[in-house]
Amino acid sequence: MRAMHRDRANGLPFMKMHGLGNDFVVVDARAHDPGITEALARALGDRHFGVGFDQLAVIERGRGDAHLTFYNADGSLSAACGNATRCVAQYLMAESSQEKLHLTTARGDLVAEARADGLVAVNMGQPQLHWAEVPLAREMETLELPIEGAPTATGMGNPHCTFFVEDVSAVALESFGPQIEHHPLYPERTNVQVAQLLGPDHLRMRVWERGVGITWASGSSSCACAVAAARRGLTGRAVRIDLDGGTLWIDWREDGVWMTGPTAHVFDGTLTREFLESFA
Repeated sequence: MRAMHRDRANGLPFMKMHGLGNDFVVVDARAHDPGITEALARALGDRHFGVGFDQLAVIERGRGDAHLTFYNADGSLSAACGNATRCVAQYLMAESSQEKLHLTTARGDLVAEARADGLVAVNMGQPQLHWAEVPLAREMETLELPIEGAPTATGMGNPHCTFFVEDVSAVALESFGPQIEHHPLYPERTNVQVAQLLGPDHLRMRVWERGVGITWASGSSSCACAVAAARRGLTGRAVRIDLDGGTLWIDWREDGVWMTGPTAHVFDGTLTREFLESFA
């Protein structure tokens, strides 16, 4: 697979990828600094005036096989993005013919593996269960927060708030999501999940992502939801989670929370010099 490196004066190559409809623009910056700024990320994420994405992932050289930096659609940074990590891992493994990668992120060191069935798994690390690690605004137990609905707080390198409900389709996520995202208990805002138990170790989940909005899927949210369900005794540690865009399998093991699912590389493109210079 051809590496996507080019001088910015001639435009900036990118890849469009998705995991279950959770879509990404991926920029390979291992050869050249693409000069990504908050303003450029926000413009690129606009689905009318840019390319459009839930997250932007920038591949850089690092201590391991690569370092990944993530931006949300509003231009803000995110330490973790599970589905984007899996998509980038698939690209790098195809490029190098490796079946296992060591990736670094602001979240920490992550291991990704190719599965024989064509799916990609990534170890998202241990969940952060202490209030200060999530983080929350003040000391409290994270299993049931003092918010109506008694949600569970979990950190996966980014903050999460998980509500367990009778019917996820009955929740007006377009209004409920931003209300919880900006709740004063979450000083860095939060991702919001609503989940219902469908059967033994089987959950249905919908997602409002911090800095993005409603998304078809979210890897880190799925990990947080699985951890919350296990902590509350609703499921075991290995669960199937059905999202709007498809299914992920989460396994909270001794070495971390493993997430497995499909990836898709949709197309390659090049940002024009004119577009880039408007944010220079």
